[in-house]
Amino acid sequence: MTFEINIVSSTPLTPLTDVDEVLSIFLSQIGYLPPGYIPRNRAESIERSIPFRIFKDYFLTHPERSWLVEEIAADLSATKATVYRHINKLKSLDILEESFVERNGKQKKGYRIRYGNLSKAWNFTESNVQVAMESYRKTVDHIQRLLEGRK
Repeated sequence: MTFEINIVSSTPLTPLTDVDEVLSIFLSQIGYLPPGYIPRNRAESIERSIPFRIFKDYFLTHPERSWLVEEIAADLSATKATVYRHINKLKSLDILEESFVERNGKQKKGYRIRYGNLSKAWNFTESNVQVAMESYRKTVDHIQRLLEGRK
């Protein structure tokens, strides 16, 4: 899976005290929720939308627990494909980790916040951003050398 995140220059959201408001803005800034996101499936607000609820109600509210896609889909009355789409977005941000959990005597693949802690998981995201920026720097320097070689 490739790493993918939106980077926007913004002020920290620390003056805001409503966790749902902070989360909805943050999730839009990093690209988990698309710009101008309008919820589907009868959700009256972003906070009641499937992607928001997957992140907050499952992964943030119970960060130490591994969740099965089937559990989330059944609870939200969503398809497994919908849940996988949003889980894959979180995986591309390197916030989630896969784990195997036992349910009904069977081992199944589940997902949870990396290390059971959003702040620790975010360290992986920051590292990926740094590696991506270093790669861009090398490419820009290479382009500059190529341009200088043409003169």
